[in-house]
Amino acid sequence: MKTRLIATWLLGIALTGCQKDFLTVIPETALSSATFFKTEADFQQAVNGAYVPFRQMYNERAWVLEEMHSDNTYYARNTLYGAVDPTENVADFAVPTANGVTANDNVLVQFRLNYVIISRANQILALADGAGITYTNEATKNNIKGQAQFLRAFAYFDLVRLFGKVPLHLTPVTGREDAALPLSTTDEIYAQIEKDALAASTNLQSKAAQAATDIGRATSGAAKTLLANLYITQKKWPQAETVLKSIDGYSLMPDYNNAFSFTSDNKNNQESIFEIQYMEGAAGYNGNQIYRFLPSPITADEIKPIVGTSNPQPTSQESNNIPTPDLIAAYEAGDKRKDISIGTVTLSTSLRAEKKYPYIKKYARPHSLNNNTGQNWPVYRYAEVLLFMAEALNEQGKTGEAATYINQVRARAGLAATTASSQATMREAIFKERRVELAFENKRWFDLTRTGRVKEIIGAYGAKVKADPAAYYFPAGAVPPPNAFTVLDDYYGLPSVESALTPYF
Repeated sequence: MKTRLIATWLLGIALTGCQKDFLTVIPETALSSATFFKTEADFQQAVNGAYVPFRQMYNERAWVLEEMHSDNTYYARNTLYGAVDPTENVADFAVPTANGVTANDNVLVQFRLNYVIISRANQILALADGAGITYTNEATKNNIKGQAQFLRAFAYFDLVRLFGKVPLHLTPVTGREDAALPLSTTDEIYAQIEKDALAASTNLQSKAAQAATDIGRATSGAAKTLLANLYITQKKWPQAETVLKSIDGYSLMPDYNNAFSFTSDNKNNQESIFEIQYMEGAAGYNGNQIYRFLPSPITADEIKPIVGTSNPQPTSQESNNIPTPDLIAAYEAGDKRKDISIGTVTLSTSLRAEKKYPYIKKYARPHSLNNNTGQNWPVYRYAEVLLFMAEALNEQGKTGEAATYINQVRARAGLAATTASSQATMREAIFKERRVELAFENKRWFDLTRTGRVKEIIGAYGAKVKADPAAYYFPAGAVPPPNAFTVLDDYYGLPSVESALTPYF
């Protein structure tokens, strides 16, 4: 891969590569893959380590690149704090890119975290079938391999949708000479994702069969949902339908509010297919997304009703992931999801004339410690499976059948059955339903790219922002920068820091 990424790959318990030369002798006192992986418990520990990068990814970067880089949320300026260019540029569709690379820090960190997951999964898959390792049974061994296959597929799916072409590493990197690989094509990466997701869907346990100690890990249902997402992205509608029909053991929570976890309960519920695990407290497993999303400057009295802590503290910072007027207007009258998903707060010290701001309410769960939250992040929910099924059926001309699936989602939201009756109107209805059902779950950017609607939708959205900055949370006199909404590409540039370390970018 690259020198700096190699350094990251070689860190972590049980995740270091073997010494390649040095008399071909592996030092028995050095912790490496050859000396660590001896028992089933060692592999379980390695699997745990492969999930770890998700916490940082979903707490810090994924929502910047995949939600705020859309017409769903925006960067609300707090001129008392000052802009943070890498994040502001993403929201403004103004990421500086030249010769296919960018110096944007959000891009770099997301890229690297995905490859940490991949490198750890590669180590597990390279050694899980090794001689002398005893497993409780074959199912346990398969589940370990399935976890790694799912994680590798998931990371590559994120990468290919963000960048289009990336290096395809399928074996552990052992030295500088095999670290840099050419960029694989999008189709090559898709093929590997399909292979891994198919294998994982067979090797992994169902949610019902999961042991209590495995709650939160990927299941066969998660692997099938990932596979269906891949097929939907590729427009392989019959294959998507087949996989989606095999996903069982899940159901909608009766109340949309309860589809999302609280800080210490309701986690991995009946609707949850895969979610990132967080835990409030001092152990280091916590998140703090709501504090990153709140508009600012906000006083202690203004923040207290939102977070529920006993020691609320004021903030004066950048304001990220603020729901746009466009998204708010997308909710139909009577949609229960609107007030569950979006709240409002008045900032007495804001420099805007209109001091009322929306915020992402569905992640504002009461918790004990300031800036320390424990609610999980939803990645795949059964509601999305239903909407995927509606889309797959409609694209095959089965519009009547598609209606039964979208209407399940609408009924929970308190809405009447869809009136869409043609393939074209149903396509638009599903597109709109995904927007409000999955708002703030990092889906919108990928929905825009896979449907080829980036220039159409973001072009119009950008024109509205520039025509009326005050409606998009700009203080009086402030306007979008001159380069706002000028980079409407489907993919981000590759990280320039990494490009300097490989001849292939």
